[in-house]
Amino acid sequence: MNNPVIQAEDVFVRYHVPQENVRSFKEYLVRIMQRGKLHHDEFLALKGINLTVNQGEFFGIIGANGAGKSTFLKLLAKVMYPTEGRIWVKGQIAPLLAMGAGFHPDLTGRENIFLNGTLLGYKKEELQKRFENIVDFAGIRNFIDSPIRTYSSGMSMRLAFSVATDKKPDILLVDEVMSVGDFSFQEKSLARIHGYQDTGTTTVMVSHSMSRVRENCDRAAWLDKGEIKFLGAADQAVDLYLEHSKIQESVS
Repeated sequence: MNNPVIQAEDVFVRYHVPQENVRSFKEYLVRIMQRGKLHHDEFLALKGINLTVNQGEFFGIIGANGAGKSTFLKLLAKVMYPTEGRIWVKGQIAPLLAMGAGFHPDLTGRENIFLNGTLLGYKKEELQKRFENIVDFAGIRNFIDSPIRTYSSGMSMRLAFSVATDKKPDILLVDEVMSVGDFSFQEKSLARIHGYQDTGTTTVMVSHSMSRVRENCDRAAWLDKGEIKFLGAADQAVDLYLEHSKIQESVS
Protein backbone atom coordinates (compact mmCIF):
# COMPACT_ATOMS: atom_id res chain seq x y z
CA MET A 1 0.00 0.00 0.00
CA ASN A 2 1.29 3.47 -0.87
CA ASN A 3 2.11 5.68 2.08
CA PRO A 4 2.51 9.32 0.93
CA VAL A 5 5.15 11.38 2.78
CA ILE A 6 5.34 14.29 0.32
CA GLN A 7 2.46 15.97 -1.47
CA ALA A 8 2.49 19.08 -3.64
CA GLU A 9 -0.87 20.57 -4.59
CA ASP A 10 -1.08 23.29 -7.27
CA VAL A 11 2.23 24.80 -6.18
CA PHE A 12 3.36 28.10 -7.70
CA VAL A 13 6.51 30.06 -6.87
CA ARG A 14 6.58 33.61 -8.17
CA TYR A 15 9.59 35.92 -8.04
CA HIS A 16 9.61 39.67 -8.63
CA VAL A 17 12.83 40.65 -10.38
CA PRO A 18 13.75 44.38 -10.35
CA GLN A 19 14.11 45.90 -13.81
CA GLU A 20 16.90 48.10 -12.42
CA ASN A 21 20.21 46.96 -10.94
CA VAL A 22 20.02 47.64 -7.19
CA ARG A 23 23.25 46.73 -5.42
CA SER A 24 22.32 47.32 -1.77
CA PHE A 25 19.38 47.79 0.57
CA LYS A 26 20.42 51.42 1.08
CA GLU A 27 20.29 52.04 -2.66
CA TYR A 28 16.88 50.34 -2.76
CA LEU A 29 15.50 52.72 -0.08
CA VAL A 30 16.95 55.79 -1.84
CA ARG A 31 15.29 54.87 -5.13
CA ILE A 32 11.98 54.16 -3.38
CA MET A 33 12.09 57.61 -1.75
CA GLN A 34 13.03 59.33 -5.01
CA ARG A 35 10.67 57.54 -7.38
CA GLY A 36 7.96 56.06 -5.17
CA LYS A 37 8.44 52.51 -6.42
CA LEU A 38 10.66 50.20 -8.43
CA HIS A 39 9.39 48.35 -11.45
CA HIS A 40 9.65 44.57 -11.37
CA ASP A 41 9.30 41.75 -13.85
CA GLU A 42 7.39 38.68 -12.72
CA PHE A 43 9.08 35.31 -13.03
CA LEU A 44 7.27 32.03 -12.37
CA ALA A 45 9.82 29.50 -11.10
CA LEU A 46 7.17 26.80 -10.55
CA LYS A 47 3.78 26.59 -12.25
CA GLY A 48 1.04 24.42 -10.82
CA ILE A 49 3.15 21.51 -9.51
CA ASN A 50 1.17 18.45 -8.40
CA LEU A 51 2.92 15.29 -7.27
CA THR A 52 3.06 12.69 -4.51
CA VAL A 53 6.11 10.81 -3.23
CA ASN A 54 5.63 7.66 -1.15
CA GLN A 55 7.58 6.32 1.78
CA GLY A 56 10.68 4.38 0.75
CA GLU A 57 10.82 5.79 -2.78
CA PHE A 58 14.00 7.02 -4.41
CA PHE A 59 12.55 9.92 -6.41
CA GLY A 60 14.47 11.91 -9.02
CA ILE A 61 13.95 15.43 -10.31
CA ILE A 62 15.55 16.23 -13.67
CA GLY A 63 15.56 19.11 -16.13
CA ALA A 64 17.71 21.84 -17.60
CA ASN A 65 19.23 24.66 -15.57
CA GLY A 66 16.50 27.06 -14.48
CA ALA A 67 13.76 24.44 -14.72
CA GLY A 68 12.78 24.85 -11.04
CA LYS A 69 14.42 21.71 -9.60
CA SER A 70 16.33 23.30 -6.74
CA THR A 71 13.45 25.65 -5.99
CA PHE A 72 11.18 22.66 -5.45
CA LEU A 73 13.72 21.01 -3.14
CA LYS A 74 13.91 24.22 -1.09
CA LEU A 75 10.15 24.08 -0.66
CA LEU A 76 10.40 20.53 0.67
CA ALA A 77 13.16 21.60 3.07
CA LYS A 78 11.01 24.56 4.20
CA VAL A 79 13.81 26.96 3.31
CA MET A 80 11.13 28.85 1.38
CA TYR A 81 7.37 28.64 0.94
CA PRO A 82 5.15 28.57 -2.16
CA THR A 83 3.48 31.71 -3.43
CA GLU A 84 0.35 29.66 -4.05
CA GLY A 85 -0.63 26.08 -3.31
CA ARG A 86 0.32 23.65 -0.59
CA ILE A 87 3.35 21.51 0.30
CA TRP A 88 2.86 18.71 2.81
CA VAL A 89 5.84 16.77 4.19
CA LYS A 90 5.67 14.05 6.82
CA GLY A 91 8.69 13.16 8.93
CA GLN A 92 12.17 14.38 9.81
CA ILE A 93 14.04 15.92 6.86
CA ALA A 94 17.79 15.80 6.24
CA PRO A 95 18.56 18.38 3.51
CA LEU A 96 21.77 18.38 1.46
CA LEU A 97 20.93 21.36 -0.72
CA ALA A 98 24.18 23.27 -1.13
CA MET A 99 27.83 22.56 -0.60
CA GLY A 100 28.88 23.72 2.85
CA ALA A 101 25.42 25.01 3.80
CA GLY A 102 25.27 25.22 7.58
CA PHE A 103 29.07 25.31 7.87
CA HIS A 104 31.06 28.30 9.11
CA PRO A 105 34.33 28.64 7.15
CA ASP A 106 36.37 29.85 10.13
CA LEU A 107 35.27 27.04 12.47
CA THR A 108 36.99 23.68 12.49
CA GLY A 109 35.44 20.49 11.17
CA ARG A 110 34.87 19.41 14.77
CA GLU A 111 33.07 22.64 15.64
CA ASN A 112 31.04 22.53 12.44
CA ILE A 113 29.81 19.02 13.20
CA PHE A 114 28.12 20.42 16.30
CA LEU A 115 26.93 23.57 14.49
CA ASN A 116 25.52 21.74 11.48
CA GLY A 117 24.10 18.94 13.61
CA THR A 118 22.28 21.43 15.80
CA LEU A 119 20.73 23.04 12.71
CA LEU A 120 19.54 19.57 11.67
CA GLY A 121 17.87 19.04 15.04
CA TYR A 122 20.44 16.91 16.86
CA LYS A 123 21.01 17.44 20.58
CA LYS A 124 24.56 18.06 21.85
CA GLU A 125 24.64 14.77 23.76
CA GLU A 126 23.52 12.88 20.68
CA LEU A 127 26.23 14.52 18.55
CA GLN A 128 28.87 13.62 21.11
CA LYS A 129 27.85 9.97 20.85
CA ARG A 130 27.82 10.06 17.05
CA PHE A 131 30.96 12.16 16.62
CA GLU A 132 33.43 9.32 15.98
CA ASN A 133 31.13 7.61 13.46
CA ILE A 134 30.61 10.91 11.62
CA VAL A 135 34.36 11.56 11.35
CA ASP A 136 35.16 7.99 10.30
CA PHE A 137 32.50 7.93 7.58
CA ALA A 138 33.67 11.29 6.20
CA GLY A 139 37.28 10.08 6.20
CA ILE A 140 38.73 13.42 7.31
CA ARG A 141 40.14 12.55 10.76
CA ASN A 142 43.52 14.15 9.98
CA PHE A 143 41.78 17.46 9.19
CA ILE A 144 39.00 17.48 11.78
CA ASP A 145 40.60 20.33 13.78
CA SER A 146 41.40 22.45 10.72
CA PRO A 147 39.11 25.32 9.59
CA ILE A 148 36.49 24.36 7.02
CA ARG A 149 37.86 27.07 4.68
CA THR A 150 40.94 24.88 4.22
CA TYR A 151 38.81 21.90 3.07
CA SER A 152 38.33 20.98 -0.56
CA SER A 153 34.75 20.92 -1.88
CA GLY A 154 34.86 17.13 -1.75
CA MET A 155 35.90 17.11 1.92
CA SER A 156 33.14 19.57 2.82
CA MET A 157 30.58 17.45 1.00
CA ARG A 158 31.74 14.26 2.73
CA LEU A 159 31.44 15.90 6.13
CA ALA A 160 28.04 17.43 5.34
CA PHE A 161 26.71 14.08 4.09
CA SER A 162 28.12 12.24 7.09
CA VAL A 163 26.49 14.61 9.59
CA ALA A 164 23.12 14.62 7.82
CA THR A 165 22.89 10.85 7.41
CA ASP A 166 24.57 9.41 10.50
CA LYS A 167 21.09 9.07 11.93
CA LYS A 168 18.48 7.58 9.60
CA PRO A 169 16.24 10.42 8.36
CA ASP A 170 12.64 9.99 7.27
CA ILE A 171 13.30 12.05 4.14
CA LEU A 172 16.67 12.81 2.55
CA LEU A 173 16.91 15.70 0.08
CA VAL A 174 19.96 15.62 -2.19
CA ASP A 175 20.79 18.42 -4.64
CA GLU A 176 23.73 17.41 -6.87
CA VAL A 177 26.09 16.84 -3.94
CA MET A 178 26.61 13.22 -5.02
CA SER A 179 28.54 14.51 -8.04
CA VAL A 180 31.30 15.91 -5.82
CA GLY A 181 34.03 13.81 -4.25
CA ASP A 182 35.82 10.63 -5.22
CA PHE A 183 34.09 7.63 -6.74
CA SER A 184 34.54 5.40 -3.69
CA PHE A 185 32.81 7.91 -1.40
CA GLN A 186 29.96 8.35 -3.87
CA GLU A 187 29.42 4.60 -3.88
CA LYS A 188 29.63 4.42 -0.08
CA SER A 189 27.09 7.23 0.21
CA LEU A 190 24.68 5.58 -2.21
CA ALA A 191 25.02 2.33 -0.28
CA ARG A 192 24.02 4.16 2.91
CA ILE A 193 21.06 5.79 1.15
CA HIS A 194 19.83 2.46 -0.21
CA GLY A 195 20.28 0.85 3.18
CA TYR A 196 18.07 3.49 4.74
CA GLN A 197 15.62 3.17 1.86
CA ASP A 198 15.15 -0.51 2.70
CA THR A 199 13.97 0.55 6.16
CA GLY A 200 11.59 3.25 4.92
CA THR A 201 13.62 6.39 4.22
CA THR A 202 12.46 8.42 1.23
CA THR A 203 15.09 10.09 -0.95
CA VAL A 204 14.44 12.98 -3.34
CA MET A 205 17.43 13.69 -5.58
CA VAL A 206 18.05 16.49 -8.07
CA SER A 207 20.69 15.48 -10.59
CA HIS A 208 22.09 16.24 -14.03
CA SER A 209 23.57 12.73 -14.12
CA MET A 210 21.05 10.73 -16.10
CA SER A 211 22.95 7.50 -15.43
CA ARG A 212 22.58 8.01 -11.66
CA VAL A 213 18.86 8.71 -12.08
CA ARG A 214 18.41 5.53 -14.13
CA GLU A 215 20.42 3.40 -11.70
CA ASN A 216 18.92 4.65 -8.46
CA CYS A 217 15.50 6.26 -8.90
CA ASP A 218 12.18 4.43 -8.89
CA ARG A 219 10.30 7.38 -10.38
CA ALA A 220 11.26 10.82 -11.63
CA ALA A 221 9.71 14.14 -12.54
CA TRP A 222 11.01 16.02 -15.59
CA LEU A 223 10.65 19.76 -15.05
CA ASP A 224 10.81 22.26 -17.88
CA LYS A 225 10.42 26.00 -17.27
CA GLY A 226 8.69 25.38 -13.96
CA GLU A 227 6.20 22.79 -15.21
CA ILE A 228 6.09 19.02 -14.93
CA LYS A 229 6.46 17.62 -18.44
CA PHE A 230 6.48 13.99 -17.30
CA LEU A 231 5.99 12.16 -14.02
CA GLY A 232 6.53 8.41 -13.88
CA ALA A 233 9.14 5.69 -14.30
CA ALA A 234 12.69 7.04 -14.07
CA ASP A 235 13.86 5.38 -17.30
CA GLN A 236 11.00 6.88 -19.27
CA ALA A 237 11.52 10.33 -17.72
CA VAL A 238 15.21 10.27 -18.69
CA ASP A 239 14.47 9.09 -22.23
CA LEU A 240 11.91 11.84 -22.81
CA TYR A 241 14.16 14.51 -21.35
CA LEU A 242 17.17 13.45 -23.43
CA GLU A 243 15.05 13.31 -26.59
CA HIS A 244 13.71 16.80 -25.88
CA SER A 245 17.25 18.09 -25.21
CA LYS A 246 18.48 16.75 -28.55
CA ILE A 247 15.59 18.44 -30.37
CA GLN A 248 16.33 21.73 -28.62
CA GLU A 249 20.01 21.49 -29.54
CA SER A 250 19.20 20.81 -33.21
CA VAL A 251 16.81 23.79 -33.32
CA SER A 252 19.35 26.13 -31.78
